[in-house]
Amino acid sequence: MELHGDFLIIGSGIAGLRAAAALAPAGRVLVLTKAGPREGNTGYAQGGIAAAVAADDSPALHAADTMAAGDGLCDERAVAVLVGDGPRYVRELIEWGATFDRDANGELALAIEGAHSARRVLHAADATGREIGRTLWQRVSALPSVTAHAHSRVLSLIVEEGRCVGARFLQDDGEMASARAPVVLLATGGAGQVYSETTNPDVATGDGVAMAYRAGARVADLEFVQFHPTALDVPGQPRFLLSEALRGEGARLVNVRGEAFMRYVDPQGDLAPRDRVARSIVREAQRTGAPVFLSLQHLDPQYVHARFPLIADACRLAGFDLARDRIPVGPAAHYVMGGVQTDLDGRTSLPGLYAAGEVACTGVHGANRLASNSLLEGLVFGARAGHAMLADRGHGWPSDLAPTVHVASDATPVTAGPVPTIAEVRAVMWTSVGLFRTRAGLASALDVLERAWTSMAPGMDAGTVGDADQWRLASLLTVGRLIARAALRREESRGGHYREDFARRDDILWKHRESETR
Repeated sequence: MELHGDFLIIGSGIAGLRAAAALAPAGRVLVLTKAGPREGNTGYAQGGIAAAVAADDSPALHAADTMAAGDGLCDERAVAVLVGDGPRYVRELIEWGATFDRDANGELALAIEGAHSARRVLHAADATGREIGRTLWQRVSALPSVTAHAHSRVLSLIVEEGRCVGARFLQDDGEMASARAPVVLLATGGAGQVYSETTNPDVATGDGVAMAYRAGARVADLEFVQFHPTALDVPGQPRFLLSEALRGEGARLVNVRGEAFMRYVDPQGDLAPRDRVARSIVREAQRTGAPVFLSLQHLDPQYVHARFPLIADACRLAGFDLARDRIPVGPAAHYVMGGVQTDLDGRTSLPGLYAAGEVACTGVHGANRLASNSLLEGLVFGARAGHAMLADRGHGWPSDLAPTVHVASDATPVTAGPVPTIAEVRAVMWTSVGLFRTRAGLASALDVLERAWTSMAPGMDAGTVGDADQWRLASLLTVGRLIARAALRREESRGGHYREDFARRDDILWKHRESETR
């Protein structure tokens, strides 16, 4: 089967759906999604969407907080776009029917989260991503020019005469098919599943980064992985996210003796940037030999259960009362700041191919994403990519990618080696390419990943890897290898990238972003 459209979107999260809304009036829009149309990372976003909509806030303040969290590597142009366009696109969501929480006076009930200097986080209880996804899907699915194909696992991009013109995908019945369009948008989300401990859903396997890299597009900043500090940490239970909004409303991180230890290790305490909180939790657990807990025991139980109903239900299933018990927590892979490098309108280095949302890398997050900027990024840059695709359809365009230091892939031949299982890849990544990194650990992991990738690369290129599970392994292996390569190159610590053998930030040698192509 071969599908044809005017626009092809791969992914159905916030970025893909917002782009579809922009494209629908101009032609036939094909949407391919790996699972159901509402099963990606967007629906798992609990805390909220940040935007400077309050009278005592401003885009300038939001920009300053974003830049500070990004630890010196944010692209200022991208940040200006995010915070400047954000308020109008959020208001547009409200006009389209998104229901955010409001106070007794009917005003938006804005929350505060880590590293924010003002209350600017709009939320729908603790299911904000689900509400935004509902709103966008309700609007887009009603448009006659949009056709969504669920359970279509995209395996590779179609490149002809140096231009991306479509994608090949595996249908639910196991048959191969293709979809073609003059312009293609990657909106495939994140890659948290590359780690054994993650808050991400099963579909977040980095497919977009993997297929773009194999097609020759440039990727950037993949060493910067955000590990969320507070995931439920109970043996035998899923690593359910305990939103940063909990700490924004007064939850405290405490050790086994009940001490609120973060006030001793960081001036911002429990609301310090995520990278610092995550590392502090691990160090405190190592120091005491016992778990770290999140405690809301000092807050009104009725308020806690009403404000965070989904989190309270998840804790109840694990045997805890969110309001009355100390909840054991620990870090888990949450968000990849790097991805397919784009300009401010979603254009990649491969003509015909665009990217938006977590799969993309505009430089807006630098080395560490500010809490609740991810939904905003998908909304703003999804819309911008849609408008650029309209303007560029069928034509070339001048490259406007942010300047980086380009690193060509290592041409040194690597001997093919045994291919690990999915579980083994994820374990290697968590152990050696996780929260704490060293040259020895990274080199050891990379040896395994490079050899396995060399073994699988011919099958990836020929489209003969095998079934869906084998393609899942191919994506995890490709992205894991790219993360490990970038982490080994960067000999400093900055944001989500922490090298124990280079524990300090080095602005003299490393205050730049790096990109790589195959």
